[in-house]
Amino acid sequence: MPITAQTFPNPEGALAGAQFADRYVLIADGLALTAIGAAERILSRTPLWVSWLMRMRNLAVRPFGLKTGQEPDAPTQGRIGIFPLISQAPGRVVLGLDDRHLDFRILVEVNDLGGGRQQVAASTIVKTHNSLGRTYLAVIKPFHRIIVPAMLAQVLTE
Repeated sequence: MPITAQTFPNPEGALAGAQFADRYVLIADGLALTAIGAAERILSRTPLWVSWLMRMRNLAVRPFGLKTGQEPDAPTQGRIGIFPLISQAPGRVVLGLDDRHLDFRILVEVNDLGGGRQQVAASTIVKTHNSLGRTYLAVIKPFHRIIVPAMLAQVLTE
């Protein structure tokens, strides 16, 4: 089944003051995933082309003092991929980071549909703080719309 883009229903509930939110969904069959398991499949592996784009992004934002996820003092526990774990509940994991230009959250949700099928959703919610954050968001949105579905598709691969 293809990945579909949806409108995130309530960005304010996930991150107060959010100005951007999206949601991508796919149906998995026979995987019996937990939210943590789905998040690990999505975020712990990165396609080579996404890794290359992230390296370019990190080089571009370093002069502005923005976080890259590679800071030497960043804790490695309580993370999935480079993203800090904020909370988890049955069927839902929240990851994210707060920075001086914007705050963001990644929600990974798994809903059982019955018959061994599950809906897996990856949502991104962003709250910008200043013109740098708004500019950054505008620049990365086209890449985001390609990267998130590619990362979500990894749920279906081992």
